[in-house]
Amino acid sequence: MLHQWCWDVNEAMRINRLPQSLVAVDQQQVRDYECLSRGIPGKTCGTIILSAEELGNCREEADQIDADNEPATISRPVALVCRRSSSLKERCESSGALRLRRLNRAVGSVLRLWMRDVIGDYATMQFCANKLDKKDFFGKSDPFMVFYRSNEDGTFTICHKTEVVKNTLNPVWEPFSIPVRALCNGDYERTIKVEVYDWDRDGSHDFIGEFITSYKELCRGQSQLNLYEVVNPKKKLKKKRYINSGTVSLLSFNVESEHTFLDYIKGGTQIHFTVAIDFTASNGNPSQSTSLHYMNPYQMNAYAMALKAVGEIIQDYDSDKMFPALGFGAKLPPDGRVSHEFPLNGNVENPYCNGMEGILEAYHQSLKTVQLYGPTNFAPVVNHVARYAAAVQDGSQYFVLLIITDGVISDMAQTKEAIVNAAKLPMSIIIVGVGQAEFDAMVELDGDDVRISSRGKLAERDIVQFVPFRDYMDRTGNHVLSMARLAKDVLAEIPDQLISYMKSRAIKPNPVPPPYSSCKQPETE
Repeated sequence: MLHQWCWDVNEAMRINRLPQSLVAVDQQQVRDYECLSRGIPGKTCGTIILSAEELGNCREEADQIDADNEPATISRPVALVCRRSSSLKERCESSGALRLRRLNRAVGSVLRLWMRDVIGDYATMQFCANKLDKKDFFGKSDPFMVFYRSNEDGTFTICHKTEVVKNTLNPVWEPFSIPVRALCNGDYERTIKVEVYDWDRDGSHDFIGEFITSYKELCRGQSQLNLYEVVNPKKKLKKKRYINSGTVSLLSFNVESEHTFLDYIKGGTQIHFTVAIDFTASNGNPSQSTSLHYMNPYQMNAYAMALKAVGEIIQDYDSDKMFPALGFGAKLPPDGRVSHEFPLNGNVENPYCNGMEGILEAYHQSLKTVQLYGPTNFAPVVNHVARYAAAVQDGSQYFVLLIITDGVISDMAQTKEAIVNAAKLPMSIIIVGVGQAEFDAMVELDGDDVRISSRGKLAERDIVQFVPFRDYMDRTGNHVLSMARLAKDVLAEIPDQLISYMKSRAIKPNPVPPPYSSCKQPETE
């Protein structure tokens, strides 16, 4: 039977304080810390103290080995595990406590916890080949290369595949970038195997040969040391005079450090959060318990839960915690006109609400004053936030729009055009679907599989993240767990989306201002 494990600050067993920066310790990306536990189910045993830098740059992974030697693992962004009321900038100047909850059946088990740098160095390299074997009957060869990282158990994991260069025995491949950790996992002498193939349309690619190298060798750059013989082991065994099946040369090699999400936040980038709520009639009469907008005095409805789950975390990235809150799809008093961009607090000149509590209060008040109507149009609220984002494109501000909706979108063409235009701006969009409706159109907007386009124009970046809330509802009715699961997934793409915008505009984070220190008065004799 599985037992719940808790690690907390107030109990007997302590885990040593971690170094200020894990990356600064001998350039190692992995550090191990072990402690022995008595294995008492539910016992609170200790705390891991992390610097704020590690909260942004690392993931936590726990590997617990029980008496039957069965491992169980967790991997998730640390920033979502550590929840604190202070602003992110304050976190950057202090340390945060990571609380780790584990499921384990062990009695007398070893907990191994390590931190890994999520966004580290990227290597950019280019290769060419000379006199490769001819494989095509009516032509030469269509060569491409496949890179593999070696594993501790002797197996290999594919980490990169080049493009195919058609009809040549002397290909020059395009430069490509790859995370250094993907190549060698922090071990610079780890074997990297490269296989060279001739591409065939039917997928039965012909093996030309292979060679091995390492990250340490590649770092030497273009030289005779990075001229590799491509060898086919079967040919070498069969033919005594066989030398090689061609050669591959490294043309260039460069390593750059990738800026992290936290680098921009620490450098002063502000995150502006806007919420837009669906007030269409398909939600049902708010006075009836079947409505998605029903205000149960004993528990939050789905809209409030989604809003609170996402907003309570993202508000830590906004210094003033004043958020615009909009509604769409309702008839407004006194004339009953339909609006798809109205302020929840009723103040057109100042739609800002004070914190999450202010947004929830304005939402509840709006349910009492507006009439749910339709249709479900997204484009007006997307364009509303885009206007603000368009005014500040220097990297000092980034805008996040949260749309909570229950139904099928009515203005798909206009929304796609609005998103394609917004993809050029410092902006991300989160869409949370509530209720049991079909959300196929939302998946198209998400753009994870196929990048969204409008009028033949492709979106510059993927800026939309869609999730249906029903997929995150806990079966036991634990709303706190449901909200935590939702927040984890909807916020997962925001850091990468912010970084993608900054990279596309070649915007680097501002230097971190020095910590405040009082001036020392000169001593008087």
